[in-house]
Amino acid sequence: MKAISCWTSILTLFCIQACSQRPSKADVPVQSRACFVTIAASPGEDPEITRLQADLRDGHSARAAEQLGYRFVSKARLSNDAGFYTIAEQAAACLDSIQPDDPAALLLRGHVLHQMHRFSEAETIARRLVTKREFVLDFGLLGDVLMEQGRLTEAATAYQKMIDLKPFYQSYTRAAHLRWLRGDLDGAIEMMTSAVKAASPRDPESVAWAYARLAMYQLQRGRLTEAERLTAASLRYVPDYAAGLLVRGRIQLAQHHGEEAVRTLERAAMLNPLPEYNWTLADALRSMNRIDEAMTVEKKILGESGDPRTLALYLSTRRDDVGKAVVLAKQELEKRSDIFTLDAVAWALASAGQIDEASTFMARALAEGTEDGRLFVHAAAIAAAAGRSEDAARWARKARTFRFTLLPSELGVLRTGIVATPRA
Repeated sequence: MKAISCWTSILTLFCIQACSQRPSKADVPVQSRACFVTIAASPGEDPEITRLQADLRDGHSARAAEQLGYRFVSKARLSNDAGFYTIAEQAAACLDSIQPDDPAALLLRGHVLHQMHRFSEAETIARRLVTKREFVLDFGLLGDVLMEQGRLTEAATAYQKMIDLKPFYQSYTRAAHLRWLRGDLDGAIEMMTSAVKAASPRDPESVAWAYARLAMYQLQRGRLTEAERLTAASLRYVPDYAAGLLVRGRIQLAQHHGEEAVRTLERAAMLNPLPEYNWTLADALRSMNRIDEAMTVEKKILGESGDPRTLALYLSTRRDDVGKAVVLAKQELEKRSDIFTLDAVAWALASAGQIDEASTFMARALAEGTEDGRLFVHAAAIAAAAGRSEDAARWARKARTFRFTLLPSELGVLRTGIVATPRA
């Protein structure tokens, strides 16, 4: 609903400024519809967007359109409002209308398509860019969309080229994630630490994200004090940062500080109501025996369509409408076939009783050696259901190593070896 509301207000403003008033060339030298939409979009409480919109309206530079595009991408991430991605796409079209065939417009549009999960289209743009020039961020985009499609070897090549061209924040974060995906947690921590040191304080969201991600790595290690220190650093850069609050809530759950976790997670879920946030909050509430409140939150999860993969995982874990879980997971697989989508498909199939097919997908999800507690819980339960007791015991041992990152409902699966049903 937020995205629809945002886009409706944009169109209203567009008609007011572009249609009714019919601005003259002196007022708005750039006359493309995409530029009008970019200028008319509500800046919210962001004075930098207001300034850039004025620059674009007055025709000072095409750079204003480019900067506006990335500013709206950032707003979309922070607000969980997909409507801002639509504005960013218009900013890319505006830039192209000012400077046709500008690689900067292609790169911006590629990033927007990536954020909108249109990975195949984004890959086409990325490949056009890397054949035209050797610019570090072009290879970053290419690596990102390849990784989302499960093509890690190709993604690694793109990321290595990125680091060769320029070892800096953007290349360090990608190298960290790739190392983590391949089971090298120490290497991931090393690279993300380099990213934190290299990040510019002029881009506080990027710094906050890197600290939050590093905190999750340390939580995975079981270093709760260090994880909290890093989370506090993340929240200093962006005080009401939903991702940072989610990590803090998970740390508090691992510390068995249930009331504190609930308060933190309530704020995180209010800022970002995606299934991962509300699922974590609901589990925290259930751990405090606040069942009615948990059930209210869980109804919100069922009505959220912004993250179908996590919704599929939630439904499978709760054994709630597992048929829908299978459909959601397989639909997501049509867009991307990364490790976590393969895992979601495996878990949904297992919850639906399709153990042989689930085992095949689980093996694919584990093939890269990713060290992740949720993956190991699912692997253990699927192996147990398939009668492979030794494999089940081995994966369960690995899952317990990463118990600090598991939600209470996932710990329930680990204890029983089967999918747990929610308490009434």
